[in-house]
Amino acid sequence: PFPASWLALRLAEKDASTMKSVEENLGISIASDPALALAMEKTDRLLRERGITQTGLSDLVAARLVEKALELCDGAVSPDDEAFIKRDRKIDAVLTHKVLGYPVMVALLALTLWLTISGANYPSELLGRGLFWLGGRLESLFSEWGVPALIVDALFNGVWRTLAWVVSVMLPPMAIFFPLFTLLEDLGYLPRVAFNLDGFFKKCSACGKQALTMCMGFGCNAAGVTGCRIINSPRERLLAILTNNFVPCNGRFPTLIALIAVFFAGAGFSLAPAVMLTGVMLLGVLMTMLTSKLLSATILRGVPSSFTLELPPYRKPRVLQIILRSIMDRTLFVLGRAVTVAAPAGLVIWILGNTAFGGASLLSIMSDALDPVGRFFGMDGVILLAFILGLPANEIVIPIILMCYMSESTLMDYASLEELGSILVQNGWTTTTALCVILFSLMHWPCSTTLITIKKETGSLAYTGLAALLPTVFGLFFCFLAARLF
Repeated sequence: PFPASWLALRLAEKDASTMKSVEENLGISIASDPALALAMEKTDRLLRERGITQTGLSDLVAARLVEKALELCDGAVSPDDEAFIKRDRKIDAVLTHKVLGYPVMVALLALTLWLTISGANYPSELLGRGLFWLGGRLESLFSEWGVPALIVDALFNGVWRTLAWVVSVMLPPMAIFFPLFTLLEDLGYLPRVAFNLDGFFKKCSACGKQALTMCMGFGCNAAGVTGCRIINSPRERLLAILTNNFVPCNGRFPTLIALIAVFFAGAGFSLAPAVMLTGVMLLGVLMTMLTSKLLSATILRGVPSSFTLELPPYRKPRVLQIILRSIMDRTLFVLGRAVTVAAPAGLVIWILGNTAFGGASLLSIMSDALDPVGRFFGMDGVILLAFILGLPANEIVIPIILMCYMSESTLMDYASLEELGSILVQNGWTTTTALCVILFSLMHWPCSTTLITIKKETGSLAYTGLAALLPTVFGLFFCFLAARLF
């Protein structure tokens, strides 16, 4: 039932699925059939004599398929198509160049981040005002209906306020970043990114496709983890899942941008914070590769698998498809998961801020208990507690910090970067503190949405725990170094 030449090539490649099909459909045990075992042994010997590895054989087969396709299509290409192909090759000469390809990638990343930051600033502010105004009107309405004051306070100053903050801060950046990401994907550029980074990931014993899932993680780590399904090798897929959180999602953008603008780049959302943010993200990319190499040398040993990467022709973007894929499949999907976990988190934060023992709220008691640990790593107890309570959504880390510093019972906003900087400096922040918080924001445990996704994709609590432990350990290590060196 199988073409003989195709079957012989697949067996020579040691393709696991083909071997399984042979045993199931032909009733032949490859390990025990003498003639077949002898033929495969002879094939292996001939390949070794010619210096051809299993990966090399797979590459030769893939190359011959392309050559055969070109032979079949010979003479069927019109002059217009030839010009089209020449144009693509000229573009690829730059975008996939061994030297020029990398600065182009960094420039496109910086441009994407700048568009996301600049474009999301005003819509976030407008959406936040609208949601908080609506919450105030609903709160008044519930009070008029005779709902107990405690329930109204918990519902609107706890749950609703947290949801409003998460949605207003999270939705606009995702609504900009994901369409831009999908645009690059639709144009045909993302496969070029995988091509450029394939060599680096191979040196880490990982798969070049991990570059694509890593890029998706810049929008949302949960979406990046889900995207790891494109990697065929279970070992390499697990590598990509465990290291995806090293690249910061847009939920961490507000914290990173605000601290960079206040302490390192001056106030205002200009190009300078975007450039510095790009540097922080490149550090995340480097940590992704280093951690992949570490895992490949320890608990996930193995050699990188080969895969055929097609560089599709550049094409005009399909606007309707970009909007549907980015908004429906990615933005709303991720936002829905985040809202689901943010609502109960808002109630927990409200309870901690409004429950007192000995004249102090549970929030301040917990932050005081964490303070020695925080100081050891260049931060303080309030900062550590904010990251812990920000597990459902990284967007609420700064509001929780302000809530603790100002001894309020609900999440606090800041009117301007100058006001934020003034509050932080009054509570003992220095440039070293800001640097440590930036490093820890880049490298700490994933948000609950990402953890749930990791558990679903791996089916393992152990690997989910490892995915949380790895970035946290590295983050604390770099914070310790920064606190001692600066």
